[in-house]
Amino acid sequence: MFVDSLISHYTNRALKLNEEEAEFWEKRIDPSNPGYVNESKYAGALASRFLLTGDIHFLQMSDSILRNVDQVYNHKESGPVATLAMHAITQHRFHEADSLLTAAKMIGLKTYESLMYSFDIDFESGRYDQASLELSKIRSTNDYSYYFRKSKLAHYRGDVDSSIAAMLRASKLAGTNVSLKQIALANTADLYMHDGKIKKAYDFYVQCIQLNSADFHSIMGLGWIALVHDHDDSAATRIFEFVKSKTKLPDPLFRIVQTAESGGDHTSAKKYAAEFIQQATDSVYGNMYNKYLIELYTSILNEPLKAEIVALKELDNRATPQTYAWHVWTLYINNRIEDAYQDFEKYVSGKPLEGLELYYMGKMMQGLHKGYNAHEFFKAAYKSKYDLSPVKVKEIEKYLEE
Repeated sequence: MFVDSLISHYTNRALKLNEEEAEFWEKRIDPSNPGYVNESKYAGALASRFLLTGDIHFLQMSDSILRNVDQVYNHKESGPVATLAMHAITQHRFHEADSLLTAAKMIGLKTYESLMYSFDIDFESGRYDQASLELSKIRSTNDYSYYFRKSKLAHYRGDVDSSIAAMLRASKLAGTNVSLKQIALANTADLYMHDGKIKKAYDFYVQCIQLNSADFHSIMGLGWIALVHDHDDSAATRIFEFVKSKTKLPDPLFRIVQTAESGGDHTSAKKYAAEFIQQATDSVYGNMYNKYLIELYTSILNEPLKAEIVALKELDNRATPQTYAWHVWTLYINNRIEDAYQDFEKYVSGKPLEGLELYYMGKMMQGLHKGYNAHEFFKAAYKSKYDLSPVKVKEIEKYLEE
């Protein structure tokens, strides 16, 4: 009922406010006398519009303005460069983000921002010890950014309860900042989903949508609950198709693929997968969709060589236990068995993994006739079954029942 009402009465109030804000700052810009504040505010409004519409060209426009500000001020202001680094993280261009942040630090980025942004890049790049050290240097009892990052680190370490507690603390510290509160609550919902607490996940997704009707991540969260928990493929499809009509990002297409696959409609699943690939491989997205490309290339599209190329690219982008697991999986399905197992033992074995990577390693161990190992990986993956597509969950259930 909530979803039906949302779809029937949908209005993107946040987008209208954003357009008004962007117009205000754009009109204050004097091309003959370039400045700092008006241009930076306008760039910020455009970056926000990317989040509201999924049109990544707004993020590119924001970057262009910030680069111009940096040039006008002769690389003496750290703010625009640091923001460019954060935008690079959004596009999963982690080497570029690292270089930009280094430049911002040399200009004179303040210690607090320096540590926060360093954490983001180190964490995403798999340098977890360094990220943990940086977070310990800014330990605080009343800072949103600290608790948000503390939650991410706790989740990586497998402490879901602490991760949820920290994210809830961040949501409270957001105060009257609706955007920050909504982001923290959406992350809380994701964590509850990961932990199998579906009702709580649902409640938090609804809270997020009530704060921002254009929170497509949370709307798709409801669609995912409909698919993997309620087994209501038609409701899931309706939600994902709705989001697809409102955002330019390819994310809902990926969920539509999984929904079609769940219903046994392999023809539609392949058609939507090809459409997703066409969109997600556009260079404007950087490396944002490598994980999903690998999943589709190694399953419904059956193009394992392409998967290995993407996995190598991602490994160069960031070397984490997860990205090593993706690479190991692609080596295995390309019949490079010895290489796959060597890399598994060296980079993956004993490391924290999420549900998808645990599934991949379970499949590999199954293929290698290592029954005990396969069982343990599948059992661990099943604990995060709501992170996995219904097809993968059924496959795991079948194996564990045998």
